[in-house]
Amino acid sequence: MSAASPAAAPKVGFVSLGCPKNTVDSERILTQLRTEGYQIVPTYEDADVVVVNTCGFIDSAKVESLDAIGEALAENGRVIVTGCMGVEEDHIRDVHPSVLAVTGPQQYEQVVRAVHEAAPPQVSHDPFVDLVPPQGVKLTPRHYAYLKISEGCNHNCSFCIIPSMRGKLVSRPVGDVLSEAERLVKAGVKELLVISQDTSAYGVDLKYKLDFWNGQPVKTRMKELCEALSNMGVWVRLHYVYPYPNVDDVVPLMAAGKLLPYLDIPFQHASPQVLKAMKRPAFEDRTLARIKQWREICPDLTIRSTFIVGFPGETEEDFQYLLDWMTEAQLDRVGCFQYSPVDGAPANDLGMEQVPDEIKQSRWERFMAHQQAISAARLQRKIGREIDVLVDEVDEDGAVARSAADAPEIDGNVFIESTSLKPGDMVRVRVIDADEYDLWAELV
Repeated sequence: MSAASPAAAPKVGFVSLGCPKNTVDSERILTQLRTEGYQIVPTYEDADVVVVNTCGFIDSAKVESLDAIGEALAENGRVIVTGCMGVEEDHIRDVHPSVLAVTGPQQYEQVVRAVHEAAPPQVSHDPFVDLVPPQGVKLTPRHYAYLKISEGCNHNCSFCIIPSMRGKLVSRPVGDVLSEAERLVKAGVKELLVISQDTSAYGVDLKYKLDFWNGQPVKTRMKELCEALSNMGVWVRLHYVYPYPNVDDVVPLMAAGKLLPYLDIPFQHASPQVLKAMKRPAFEDRTLARIKQWREICPDLTIRSTFIVGFPGETEEDFQYLLDWMTEAQLDRVGCFQYSPVDGAPANDLGMEQVPDEIKQSRWERFMAHQQAISAARLQRKIGREIDVLVDEVDEDGAVARSAADAPEIDGNVFIESTSLKPGDMVRVRVIDADEYDLWAELV
C-alpha cells in the first residue's frame, strides 16, 4: 500500500507598503513563514491567505493601505492586516469588517499566529531539512539590503505619530546587527542601507552597552557600528541621521572611504519658530556651520533631507527664511511634503492658524523649483568626472545604476548605454550629462 502523497504547502500572498522599515518587518515575517514551510506566491488567486503590511504615517498612506486591503479582499477574500495602520483596528474594521485579523507594527508572532489559524502549516514540515537561506527572505534585489538597527523613537515631534505606533527607542544589540550584516554580505549583498527611526540615537537606550562580535568587544553605538560595518568590503549608507554631535564622528570615516559619503538628515524646516512648533532643535545657524565643516572634511559628501511646508502657523516670512536657508545649505537631494493633519498628531492641537491648501500647494511648488535649480547646478559639476556605480537593472535601452550619492527608490539614477552589464555589477563610469535629478554616463 503506497503512502499518501503529502498535502501541498499552504500559500501566502503578501503586500508590503510604506517605508524601508516596513520592508524589513515584511522580510522577517516572510522568513518565519518560509521556515515553517509556507509558499509565498505573487498572485491573489493562488494564495490561501493574503497579508497586507500597512503604512499609517500620513492620511494619503492610510488611504493607500485601505485601498490595498480592499483589493486583496475583492480578489482573495481572506486577508490579515498588520503594520503601522494596525494600531487603528476599529477604523480598519469599520471600512473592511471581513478582515481575518489586525495586528500592529513589529508584532511578528501575532501575524504568524493569524496565518496559522487561516492556513494551518504542514505538520510534516521540518525547518532543519526544508532550508531557508541564512540571510532570510528578501524583498529587495539581491545586491542591496536594508539593515534595521533599532525600533521606535524617543522624539516627540508634534507632526509625527510614529512613537505612538512603534514605541520608544529599542536598539538591537550590535553583535546581532553585525552578524546579520555578515550573513547578508556572504549572500552577495553589495550595499547595506542602515535604517531606523533615529540612527544617531542608536544604543542610547542600552547606555552604549558593550557587546561581542566575532570574539571582539564592540560598543552598541553609531560610530563603533559604522567602523565594524566598514570592514565588510561593501557600500554602507546611513539613513535617518539626526544632526547630533556624534554625527561629526562618522564624517571622517566617509572621507577615508570607509562609509559612503552620504547623510540622510530629516531637517524638516529652517525657521526657528516653525522648528519650535514642530518640537525640533532650532539650531539652524549652527547646522549651516556644521554642514560647511562636514564638507570641508569630506568634499564629496552628499546630503539628502526632507522638509514640510504649510505647517500650522507657518508665515510667508518663515517660508522665505527656509528658501534662503536652502540657498545657503546647498543640499544635494531633497524631498518636500505639504503638511497633513494626521489623526493623533499633537500639531493638531497647537491652536495655530492652519495654512490654506492653495498656499501649501503654492509654497510646495516654489520650494521644489528652488531646490531643483540647486540640485541641477550641483549635478552639472559632476560632468566629466569618473565615479563608481552599482547597477540595479538592465533592459534593452541600457543599464540603470546608482552612485554613492543615490539611495534606491528615493534619489536619482545613473543611466549607462550598455547592455553588457547585469544587476549587482559595480563599474567605473564617466559622467557625460545631467539634469535636475539624474546622470548619464559611459563605461570607462
